[in-house]
Amino acid sequence: MRYRILGPLSVTGDGQQVAITAGRDRVLLAMLLLHAGRVVDVSTLIEALWGVDPPATARAQLQTCVSRLRRQLPTGAILLDAAGYRLVCRPDDLDATVFARLIGEARDRKDAAALREAIDLWRGAALVGLDSQPVRVAAADLDERYAAAVEDWAELELAAGHDRDLVGELGALAERFPLRERPRGLLIRALAGAGRAGDAIAEFRRLRATLRAELGIEPGPELQELHRRILAGEKERPAPSGGVRSLPRTVGDFTGREAAVARLLDAVARTGPGGPAIVVIDGMPGSGKTTLALHVAALVGAGYPDAHLFVDLHGHGEGEPVEPAAALLTLLRQLGLAADAIPADLGDRVALWRTELARRRVLIVLDNAHSSAQIADLLPTSAGALALVTSRRRLIGLDGVHPESLSVLPPAEAIALLTRIAGERIAAEPAATAEVVRRCGGLPLALRLAGARLAHRPRWRVADLVRRLGESALSELAAEDRSVASAFALSYGQLPESAQRMFRLLGIAPGTLLDAPAAAALCGLPLDAARDELDDLVDVHLVEEPSPGWYRLHDLLREFAGALELTDRERRDALIGVLDLQTHAVARSVPEAYRAVVYRDLGTPVPLRPELVAAIADPAARIERQRPGLVAYVEAAPAAGRPEFAWWIARAAWWHLFYHGASDELRILLDRTMSIMEETGDRAGIAVTANYLASVCVRAADFERAIELLRRSVRLRQELGQPRAAATALGNLAGVYDALGRFTESVDAARAARRTAALAGDRARSRAPLSYLSEGNERLGRYAEALHYRRLGLLAAIEHRDDGVIASSLLKIQRVRRSLGVTVNAHRYLAAALRLARRVGNLDVESDVHHELGNLLRSEGRFAEAIAAHETALAGARRIADQRHEADCLAGYAETRQAAGDLAGARKLWADVLVRARAARMRYMTARAEEGVADCVAGSDPEHARRSWTAALAIYRELGVPDQFRVEQPAPVGRAR
Repeated sequence: MRYRILGPLSVTGDGQQVAITAGRDRVLLAMLLLHAGRVVDVSTLIEALWGVDPPATARAQLQTCVSRLRRQLPTGAILLDAAGYRLVCRPDDLDATVFARLIGEARDRKDAAALREAIDLWRGAALVGLDSQPVRVAAADLDERYAAAVEDWAELELAAGHDRDLVGELGALAERFPLRERPRGLLIRALAGAGRAGDAIAEFRRLRATLRAELGIEPGPELQELHRRILAGEKERPAPSGGVRSLPRTVGDFTGREAAVARLLDAVARTGPGGPAIVVIDGMPGSGKTTLALHVAALVGAGYPDAHLFVDLHGHGEGEPVEPAAALLTLLRQLGLAADAIPADLGDRVALWRTELARRRVLIVLDNAHSSAQIADLLPTSAGALALVTSRRRLIGLDGVHPESLSVLPPAEAIALLTRIAGERIAAEPAATAEVVRRCGGLPLALRLAGARLAHRPRWRVADLVRRLGESALSELAAEDRSVASAFALSYGQLPESAQRMFRLLGIAPGTLLDAPAAAALCGLPLDAARDELDDLVDVHLVEEPSPGWYRLHDLLREFAGALELTDRERRDALIGVLDLQTHAVARSVPEAYRAVVYRDLGTPVPLRPELVAAIADPAARIERQRPGLVAYVEAAPAAGRPEFAWWIARAAWWHLFYHGASDELRILLDRTMSIMEETGDRAGIAVTANYLASVCVRAADFERAIELLRRSVRLRQELGQPRAAATALGNLAGVYDALGRFTESVDAARAARRTAALAGDRARSRAPLSYLSEGNERLGRYAEALHYRRLGLLAAIEHRDDGVIASSLLKIQRVRRSLGVTVNAHRYLAAALRLARRVGNLDVESDVHHELGNLLRSEGRFAEAIAAHETALAGARRIADQRHEADCLAGYAETRQAAGDLAGARKLWADVLVRARAARMRYMTARAEEGVADCVAGSDPEHARRSWTAALAIYRELGVPDQFRVEQPAPVGRAR
């Protein structure tokens, strides 16, 4: 757990913000952190919370606050003592402790970089926003320590000749502490040293006026003397005789990148004695490469006392990249060499450069490099030198370097950066802040620009910024001459035409992830050429490769690319190419036994690029990776002028999503598809989508909508002259009736489906109706007929080599045999069914097998094993989010608990089933649950049992099922079926 009080109060654990929102809880925690490791007495805490007039219940309310905090902090963080409370944390977990340690070490060594590291821990005034007198007094002391640290750092920086770099920060410090003479004196010295004598004199006069008005005194003698010397035109001090310092000022609010900084520091430390340290930092535009390089330079700068050099190589700017000879001229001039002492020939300049470096310990920042060739002659070759190189391109042509590629900031670091820039408003609106981070994609430049908008608009809430960003954030992420879009445009402008074309087309690609075949289809390129272009875009960080062979654009880059100009023809052809590939790739993810049916539904389209389809080695793994982006493919179809691709892709994806338990995603996909089909008036698409959307509704126990969809599908199929497809929808309608307990209607629909399929000459589509004919007859007590249809279904599945249906048939044959009292080879049936279900990845059947195994083990009196099987079945049903299946599993589990003598556990399970069954209008399941509850309470509450048995009997009679005869008989207490 990390605690921060150097700024707004903040607590983070495992990289996530711990939301402590109650005002008194925050004050209490602040007091404990201000005295971390020490006991704070109760009276002091009460005064901090309520002032000098606390309520009579103050002590009890304090205990409540402590209890709330303890629930949010690690166990043992707040300890009770006889006198009060004590907060325990490790020294490095509290920023104020770290600050004190760093300041002590830095002052001992007179180390400006270490002082800067300590100062950078601050995110604003200490504990800003907490209205408690004791907290404010202690926070003011911390603020004084901050001011002293900045003053000490500024003294060292002034001594090093960094006058210009200090003006901004010293000005802010002087405004924050208007009556402190030392920061104002440092500011005056910096202005004078930067050649701004007039500003320095004006600053002195402002200080004198403030001191006279507020305190009635004059500035001290040191400032008076400084003022006199500036008026006389004297230098405040001689120019430094030490090393050259040419680095730009780094940002004072550097945040995050802890792992990257640690790796870079380690790389510098591990450099052998015989050679220089060379670090290359690359990343996409706006990822903070230069900021990181300068931060690292500040941390290690003391180890390179002779010179700190900097050159912007303009590798990704509007003009041409700086030539090596010109860069060397700049660097040599920074070292103090006269222009006429620097040779014109490049080779001679390189030799002179290396000679000069050999005599010094030098740190060099080569910023914005264009290529390996550009910097090859600029890199140091002698020991005692460090080169920090930044580039938007991966400089793979360099040997012996430490590469560091920057990604975007993770959410916790992005929020921390926004907090450093915009202050306490960030913590006050966590949801809006998370949305800002999402819109900015974690990109440091975008976050800085967004934070700057907040910082300069104190009346804005974070939610106001979210509204301004909208769904198109690029136009808002700009400040003066800095913008995210311009950073992207520079990189895009340096691409060759072929790469620019791919980048533009990637901006309209559906989904977020794509592979090389999809890129080839999108761009109309051969597969190898597409791979080469993708690799080039990855090398310049305009495309990411999150895993081998898979590519994506950062959200802001996608927005930028999507706004680039394309002709209507280019856009249409690209979308048709990628949608066609997606259709056939998804269809190939379906097991071979079902694939012909899928293509028959689609009208047997021929792929435009069969070689790309064949290049996809594992279609099932591919669709699994692309699951979140399937809706985008569906939505792209109308834009391509080919809306039929929407239902083609949704239909082809159904098998994988349905049998891998992705019910929620499938429902969203099919609902969106249905909307598109209705908008375009595609009756065939509506019929197909309605049929498959009904299957998801059944899983969600939305049976009424499922019936409506299937009847619509049957009607449209008949109108379109598609009897085979109409038979399929009728068979599915039989399944819905079965789920509702309407077994007679289920049998009738299944028979109608069989007749319709037979008239169409289609044997392949008769398997589902066979299943429901068996199911309905089984529930109606016609076990011989049920077994007959189960065996016909098994033969049909074997004929078509359909392992999934074979597994289901074996399972259900065993279930009917158990109803008939036949148990020979029962476990072998179930073992074979389980093996086949796992082979094809059918979670439905796998869960069903465990459910039936539990029933079988119960009948054998092996209750512990039966309970384990039921729990496995229930977990599987929950994975696929099938409400009816889950209720059935719960019912079997309840029967086993009941048979094992656990009437209380069984009653609780039956009550759960009853609620689910009533909500979904599953009549048969409702009756089963009523009967189960009655059996459980018969001994303890006979009247309740009588009412439940009566309710169950009425439903059983209504459905015409033989269960009614069991309920009509007197029931022993705790019986199980």
